[in-house]
Amino acid sequence: MKNLLKISAVLWIIWGLVHVLAGVITMKGILTGDISASVAGIADAIEPSLLQMDYSEASGAIIGQHGFNLFWIGIVTFISAFYVWKGNKNAIFLAAICGGLADLGYFLFMDLGGYVNFMPGTVMTIVSSLAIILSFYVYFKTRNEKLTE
Repeated sequence: MKNLLKISAVLWIIWGLVHVLAGVITMKGILTGDISASVAGIADAIEPSLLQMDYSEASGAIIGQHGFNLFWIGIVTFISAFYVWKGNKNAIFLAAICGGLADLGYFLFMDLGGYVNFMPGTVMTIVSSLAIILSFYVYFKTRNEKLTE
């Protein structure tokens, strides 16, 4: 069981770091005035030339907020991973809520919308799903064992 939590923690560490990086790259594009680059970086299955346009400042602010959310969700999940490694049940749920719900939105709107390539976004959705499945399995298995003792 401990090995499953360790695998889950490593998956969350990878997921967290990828999302921190994605957040920084997205915010950098906004802060340097290249909204098109940020949009193209997110919707990577769309021909970049189709995304080259004059975006309003409000659109840039929305994309910037998205980048900031990627950043903080990545950090929270990354930190939670070290507690998941130790078997902290609150961290299991915190990582699942932050990382899992962020990727659920990504899956519903980006993957199902056909706006992204398989790498890296869809792979990160698979990574977070596997991390949730492994850690929840351990949580509920351990919880049931404690109830029967």
